[in-house]
Amino acid sequence: MKWALLSVWDKSGIVDLARVLSRAGYSFISSGGTGTALKAEGIAYMDVASYTGFPEMMGGRVKTLHPRIHGGLLGRRGTDDAVMKEHGIVPIDLLVVNLYPFESMSAQALSLPELIEFIDVGGPAMIRAAAKNYKDVSVITDPVDYPAVASAIEKGGFSEEERFSLAVKAFSRTAAYDAAISNHLGSVGTSFPLALTLQFPNGRALRYGENPHQEAAVYGTGGIAGALPLQGKQMSYNNYLDLNSAAALVREFEEPCAVIVKHNNPCGVASGPNLLQAYVEAREADPVSAYGSVVVLNREVTRPLAEEVVKTFVEVLAAPSFTPEAQEILSRKENLRIIVLGSPVPGVEVRSIDGGLLVQRTPLNREHWKVVTDRDPTPAEWNALQLAWKVCAHTRSNAIVFANQFRTLGIGAGQMSRVDSAKIAMQKASGSLKGSAVGSDAFLPFPDTLEVAASAGATALVQPGGSIRDDEVIAAANRLGVAMVFTGTRHFKH
Repeated sequence: MKWALLSVWDKSGIVDLARVLSRAGYSFISSGGTGTALKAEGIAYMDVASYTGFPEMMGGRVKTLHPRIHGGLLGRRGTDDAVMKEHGIVPIDLLVVNLYPFESMSAQALSLPELIEFIDVGGPAMIRAAAKNYKDVSVITDPVDYPAVASAIEKGGFSEEERFSLAVKAFSRTAAYDAAISNHLGSVGTSFPLALTLQFPNGRALRYGENPHQEAAVYGTGGIAGALPLQGKQMSYNNYLDLNSAAALVREFEEPCAVIVKHNNPCGVASGPNLLQAYVEAREADPVSAYGSVVVLNREVTRPLAEEVVKTFVEVLAAPSFTPEAQEILSRKENLRIIVLGSPVPGVEVRSIDGGLLVQRTPLNREHWKVVTDRDPTPAEWNALQLAWKVCAHTRSNAIVFANQFRTLGIGAGQMSRVDSAKIAMQKASGSLKGSAVGSDAFLPFPDTLEVAASAGATALVQPGGSIRDDEVIAAANRLGVAMVFTGTRHFKH
């Protein structure tokens, strides 16, 4: 006789799976809500309490923590048979368990005593026991796998390789569960836990890393990490980095917007009354850099826009959706990766350094824009300053961005000197900078950057402020007739 132990919090699909197992000759051990669900559908089972001889107790805290349960999961066939028989332990061949929902409950406004009750003890113990004994026991921890389990059972059962794969997934599940508990409880009363444990599923090897001699993989199921192309080549390491940067920037805009990124910096950003116009304006901001770029849009891609995109070599095109007609046009570029841009997944930012990690969280921050010069910006300058400032926040520091109220005009990024960034932005400009606005991601320590920008025709500037020489910079702005705004917030991006 084959035995299966069923004990699940999420009951979805469990009755259908039990029917398949029953037809295959399995008998069931179960308890609590799972047993009730089986009984309601006329599926016979042996209650855990009847089997162990101990009642469920302590409000459900103790029910499966018993040698007859764990002996059935850990007992090695051909090695522990005599001990199992002596103590009346039946060998459990299949374990189906999913856990109390600590992860979702920890996101709710529960008191600590309430939340503690959602820490599963018996479930992880059973999962680990079954996974350790994978040569004899199959362990299922995810309802998503039930159809595959049913198919395997109907074909005669799992191979040892399949049981090993299930065991690896089971250990990953308990590791992620313990990580969620450790991270949450470790953050009580503090911003970050003393020990941070990270777990990301769905690991996929990439062709290589930033360069062909480097190895790389991507992990994750949601957001940019989970994005897979509708068409085109496999995403590369650099594609994911650029797509992540571009998506973060395009989400700053409510109006139709196009963001073009090259080497993890925006090279063209534009908004407008429609997406086609925004894309053309963004591309023309720096047409040379737009070649081989990553393009992210915040509206559906239609046929006219798709026809415009295929005129230029683009590595990746991402948008919330694509019409069938647009997909047909884009399919002509068989290597072009097409990505459906999903919702962002909130979380901390993590970067590796030698020997460890840097972790950063960006809380909601309300900036306080303040005009500090004699002249206020005009309405058009205000719009241009806001656009330049949004782009600054997503450009490598030191960042200087020239813009009008619809698009970027020139971007200088990643320079050791802010003045050099300004000069590069001026050199990259695709047209006149007369009447433009300038954004600086950090304060101006001297008037020189402002003076260089003004010499190119800029008439307004936005920066955080906070330099010991702010008065000198303000005086220079007044002398040059430049309207200047302080935001009080710095946007370094290293």
